[in-house]
Amino acid sequence: MEWEHEHLPYKMSDCKELLDLDTVYTLLQTTYWANDRTKEKIRESIENSLCFGVYHESGQVGFMRVVTDYATFSWICDVIIHQDHRGQGLGKWLMQILVEYEAIRHTHMLLGTRDAHGLYEQYGFQRKEMMRRKARIE
Repeated sequence: MEWEHEHLPYKMSDCKELLDLDTVYTLLQTTYWANDRTKEKIRESIENSLCFGVYHESGQVGFMRVVTDYATFSWICDVIIHQDHRGQGLGKWLMQILVEYEAIRHTHMLLGTRDAHGLYEQYGFQRKEMMRRKARIE
């Protein structure tokens, strides 16, 4: 699917073919949660997830990935907007599309974050304790 922003010159799509792997990699390298991922791991994660890209006439400026079984559970991850495009409501737009997205809107959604709690709370997310097991690197 594709969406056009009502007031700004942006579009969003769930079409993986539109994603620019180099841009996604560069965006994720600026984060505390994914800055150690290789480009190959990011490519693999995209292949196995539902993904959304945010695009401007200058190219891709945002990304969000959802790991889901499409029946009961969706894990929201890798939500990022390029720093030059922040402050315009694009994060809110991503969340609005997410919570209304037909294929997963009925699932329990989880995300882990150290920041932007206020943004996610606007869309029904609640702060809860979460346990974590880090992957072993072999």
